[in-house]
Amino acid sequence: MTVNSAAPPGTTAGAYREQIWTALLRARACGYPVPPHGHHPNFTHARRAAHALLTHPEVAALRVLVVGPERALLPLRTLALRAGLTVYVPHQKKEGWYWRLTDVAGARLSAMPAVGEAVRTPDGAQGAVLACVAVDGHGARLSKGFGWGARGLHLGVPEYTLAHPLMMTPALPCPADSRVALIGTPGGVIAAQPRPEP
Repeated sequence: MTVNSAAPPGTTAGAYREQIWTALLRARACGYPVPPHGHHPNFTHARRAAHALLTHPEVAALRVLVVGPERALLPLRTLALRAGLTVYVPHQKKEGWYWRLTDVAGARLSAMPAVGEAVRTPDGAQGAVLACVAVDGHGARLSKGFGWGARGLHLGVPEYTLAHPLMMTPALPCPADSRVALIGTPGGVIAAQPRPEP
C-alpha cells in the first residue's frame, strides 16, 4: 500500500512531508514521538523492516555501518550491534563527531556516552542507514528537511533506508534529498530501480 501516488508533480517537499505525516498519524502507524510531524517517523513494525534490511545479502556482508540517531532506527542499531557489527552514530552534542559503538547497550542514545567512543570519522564504514519521511521505488529519499544526514552523507558508501508502506510512493512528486540503494520495509527489502530513460 502506498499513499500520495497521485500527488501532482511540482508538489513541494514540505507539502508532501505533511501529507505523509498526516497519513501515518491517521492510520495509527507510528509511535513516539507523536504526532510524527517534523520528525523521521517512528513507524510501526520498524523492527521487521530493520531485520529485513540487515539480512539482505548486500547488507549482511557488511561489518561497519553508520546509522542515524532516529528512534525508528533503534531496532536496527540494536540488531546490528547484537550481530557483532561496529556502528557509528552521529554525536548529538558535537557536530561532525560520531559515537563508535560495539556494545548492544549503546543502541539507545541515552547510553551512548557511557558505552561509546567519541571519534571524528567513521573509519571503515561500509554502508549507511538514514531515516526518511518518504521514499520511492527509484531510491529517491525525502528527509525531514534539516539536521544530520538530511542531504545524504557523501561518505562514498552505499546508503539505505527503512520505510513503512505508507511512506512509499512510485515516484516522489518533488526533488529528492538523497538517493538510497535499498529500502527495508516490514514486508521485505526493495531494491531501487533505475529510472527509465526519457
